Amino acid sequence: MVTSDQRRRQLAREKFERQQQRRLADQRKARRRAAVIGTAVAVVIAAVAATVASGAFASKKDDTTPEAQASTAPTPSAEPSAKSEPAMAIDQKAKYTFDLKTDQGEMKITMDAAKTPHTVNSFKALADKGYFDKTKCHRLTTSGIYVLQCGDPQGTGSGGPGWTIPDENLNGLGKAGADGTVTYPAGTVAMANTGQPHSGGSQFFLVYKDSKLPPTYTPFGTLDAAGLKAVQDVAAEGVAGGATDGAPKKAVTVQKAAVTQN
Repeated sequence: MVTSDQRRRQLAREKFERQQQRRLADQRKARRRAAVIGTAVAVVIAAVAATVASGAFASKKDDTTPEAQASTAPTPSAEPSAKSEPAMAIDQKAKYTFDLKTDQGEMKITMDAAKTPHTVNSFKALADKGYFDKTKCHRLTTSGIYVLQCGDPQGTGSGGPGWTIPDENLNGLGKAGADGTVTYPAGTVAMANTGQPHSGGSQFFLVYKDSKLPPTYTPFGTLDAAGLKAVQDVAAEGVAGGATDGAPKKAVTVQKAAVTQN
């Protein structure tokens, strides 16, 4: 017989997975819009080029005007443009540390490349490019499952690096029980995904209290004691607006991230 507590946890897990799927749908829509916009821009550029070639512009607008400066000012880009994951460039037998310096404290995550080589390699490539720097941890859950989710440069839950990596180490936390879940212990760091196999990108979650989830989220690291305490302190403040799932009330910004071999 399913107890009310088990049912509550099951509903929380299902909600978590539905939200991941909605985020994937949003990301796909954003890419389609970007493709449409890119086509439109190309058409406009071609038209402008043709007009310039015909001598229609007698003078050029002063590039020092605020309007011109705003249109040409560089904008930060946190998302590498690549269709496939980075080439393997790590020692697949070594251990690495994913070091997150945040405004809520430093968090050190130990990673074993022997168990999750693709994940470690991808995170090192991203960290080396400054991908995680100045990004917010956008999601906190405080009921059913207990995680702080980070790694989205957009801060919305729909951002990603432009590639996906394969699932790894899915048996690392043991065999699923009768309810189809395993326990992700406090301190576990795992990949977020869309609910589909091999759909992880850059988003990951930090488990601050034992949580039962299906074994479909790559567990790739372990938080040190100080990092776990920092996440627990954030969780103690709750979710903004008093909900149980959403942006943390105590905002967390990753100021600098680095991956180094131990």
